[in-house]
Amino acid sequence: MRENRLKTLWAQDKPALGGWLVLPSNISAEYMARAGFDWLCVDMQHGSIDYQVALSMLQAISTTDTVPVVRVPWNEPGIIMKTLDGGAYGVIVPMVNSRTEAEAAIGACRYAPAGYRSYGPGRAVLYAGPDYFPNANATVLCICMLETREAIARADEIISTPGLDAIFIGPSDLSVSLGLPPSYDQEAVEFTEALDKVLAACKKHGVVAGAFCGNASVAKKRIGQGFRLVQVADDAGSMVRTAAAALGEVRAGTGAAPETAA
Repeated sequence: MRENRLKTLWAQDKPALGGWLVLPSNISAEYMARAGFDWLCVDMQHGSIDYQVALSMLQAISTTDTVPVVRVPWNEPGIIMKTLDGGAYGVIVPMVNSRTEAEAAIGACRYAPAGYRSYGPGRAVLYAGPDYFPNANATVLCICMLETREAIARADEIISTPGLDAIFIGPSDLSVSLGLPPSYDQEAVEFTEALDKVLAACKKHGVVAGAFCGNASVAKKRIGQGFRLVQVADDAGSMVRTAAAALGEVRAGTGAAPETAA
């Protein structure tokens, strides 16, 4: 079965650096996959990516060694199983607030007796290899998002759930849940204490800590704190920032003013 390079990196205590895909395009996915990220996440929760488009994006990512991950829309077993059958090597499950919800997500990722995933791997066999079934439980990642006040309060019980590979902090939703404005990072005590609590629980239970970072500066900060599943950049934001910077540079150097509507 094809190696899951994220597990290899984590075994060496190295961070796995990832990109985020919100544009519903196999072409942009292919370009991002060739940028050198360790992993790419196809985001089906927010944005406009449905299953059929996600499948074509997974195919595009498969042309490289980048590990394909999908954030599913919700903690619902049908879409989790279908996403894994499509060739995702991991799922990120949003808004997990209890051990019971974590157990449900993990069970959908594992074949019996470890879980209740239905057999029918489909494209996963093409991506991973003909020995997918006996190795899938040990290779496929179940990653639960902790992004609410309730989840932080129950961090230890959630993170101690058997079979959980990693958690993933959703900083904007966590900020809102704590009564703060949405942001990739906060200096507020409630926010920093929440991260510290999650990191301590991950270390205690041998679970990888991950976070959506939004930019390189926050990503470097999270790595220094001990996070090992780190989102660095996204497709849409990277495109807009690069284009805007180039445009601004030319306008500043030539004195060309932006056009205004008539």
